[in-house]
Amino acid sequence: MPALYAISLTLVILLATAAMPQIAQAAGRMVIVYPKPETDTDDRTRYPTLLLALALKKSGANYVLQPSKTYMQQGRALALLEHNMGEVNVVWSMTSIDREERLRPIRIPIYKGLIGWRIPFISANRQDLLSNVKSVQDLAKFVAGQGHDWPDTEILRANKLQVMGIGEYNALFRTLAMRRFDYFPRSVAEIWAEADMHASDGVVVDRHIALHYPTAFYFFVNKRNAELARLIRSGLEKAIQDGSFDELFQAHMGPYLKAAQLEKRVVLELNNPLLPPLTPLDRPELWYQPGKTQTGLQQGVPHMTQ
Repeated sequence: MPALYAISLTLVILLATAAMPQIAQAAGRMVIVYPKPETDTDDRTRYPTLLLALALKKSGANYVLQPSKTYMQQGRALALLEHNMGEVNVVWSMTSIDREERLRPIRIPIYKGLIGWRIPFISANRQDLLSNVKSVQDLAKFVAGQGHDWPDTEILRANKLQVMGIGEYNALFRTLAMRRFDYFPRSVAEIWAEADMHASDGVVVDRHIALHYPTAFYFFVNKRNAELARLIRSGLEKAIQDGSFDELFQAHMGPYLKAAQLEKRVVLELNNPLLPPLTPLDRPELWYQPGKTQTGLQQGVPHMTQ
């Protein structure tokens, strides 16, 4: 009888374990796994990784933060997270209504909205291609390249812009260089690191225009992983309150904002039909605002047009 009871108890424990997402443990510490970047030279993960580490530290968690064992594109990482496959337990990504339905967002924009400030890559031999673009209607004459499953693709199309969807990230740069499409919008937070990585691919950063739409990049966890969400959220809130969030943001994004020279560009305002209703637009401290001092960085107010 005791043996039968022990077996039954073991089965109950196993079933309970399978029914809820767990944070893996290593020597008493939580193991937090994020997607390994798609290339070894991809430096875009540095800032969000440091911010995640800052949040976990501020939360008081005893943790180990490490990349996944294999490279994975964003779509695969989100699918693995949604289905709690165990390979990753946190992903950072641009939000959308669909993603917030499938995953649990921590609604603090990690780039302070910079992910919605977009500057195009263009072919190096067509550097003045967009010099006469003064409106969204002007831009609609050209074809953008984007990841086929990115929310940005749907946003651009909703604004009557032509978009070619590409399945593989690095192929976007090669395809642009071959002039199969005309421009490749990237966020202010990403484009400068990418410009360095792809300097030999025949693409350059456009000097004339920028796009803007309200959006946010969040940390996401599995729907049922409330504990990890709580830790990340509490740590981010503490970092906002003590200034360490803005300090990290300024250290990494300040040079990018200076290089972007938004005040010298024609900024085209786009609508974002994918913006979830719970986006915290009522908290101005969470968002970068041109024209206001951002922890010591003063930006001019760019011209914006529909």
